[in-house]
Amino acid sequence: MIEIKNLHKSYKMGSNSLHVLKGINFEVSEGEMVAIMGSSGSGKSTLLNILGILDEPDHGTYNLNRTLIKNLNEKVAAKYRNKFLGFVFQSFNLINYKSALENVAMPLYYQGVGRSVRIEKASYYLEKVGLADWASHLPNELSGGQKQRVAIARALASDPKVLLADEPTGALDSTTSYEVMELIQQINDEGKTILIVTHEDDIAHMCKRIVNLKDGIITSDSKVKQVRANSKEYV
Repeated sequence: MIEIKNLHKSYKMGSNSLHVLKGINFEVSEGEMVAIMGSSGSGKSTLLNILGILDEPDHGTYNLNRTLIKNLNEKVAAKYRNKFLGFVFQSFNLINYKSALENVAMPLYYQGVGRSVRIEKASYYLEKVGLADWASHLPNELSGGQKQRVAIARALASDPKVLLADEPTGALDSTTSYEVMELIQQINDEGKTILIVTHEDDIAHMCKRIVNLKDGIITSDSKVKQVRANSKEYV
């Protein structure tokens, strides 16, 4: 599903250059649930931006669903993001003046899906995340956990190949975090490929594989025994 080879990325800092990613090699198979961990400055956000087609590497190759992601103009990059990827952010990134239903339907609008089909699909995914009764509510009428569920429903609405989650529990308390992770695990159980950037060890162990980054290189990459979010260890 994802194949990255010898990925390098640097940024200009005045007259100097900051080498952020230093030869990353990384593969993710369909249906995996992978945590990407690392301290501030490790390169995990840069890697996520490249995976999300929000930035391009200086060197190396990135293949997503057998498609080479390289030298894309913004129109094509946006098309590929809509086609292949769903995003979940720590800050939810919901549109404040649109209802939960309208927020979930937004990606479908940009895909050119007709209104009746958009509403039908958005309603389905809101029900899937347990918020059918909150469809008409605005984001400021929802709790943090409900906002993240809306964000997850929005990410799923266009049926992406890969779900990218950037600190999805970072703004939530522990109980709500585990509820959100239980939902994400259920989505992965259905076969969706999921990558989660997190600095929280317990959240990482709710995935099936943990990749650690330090100073722009992968220091470890191992499969782990997945801890279920609803297990007695955390409840």
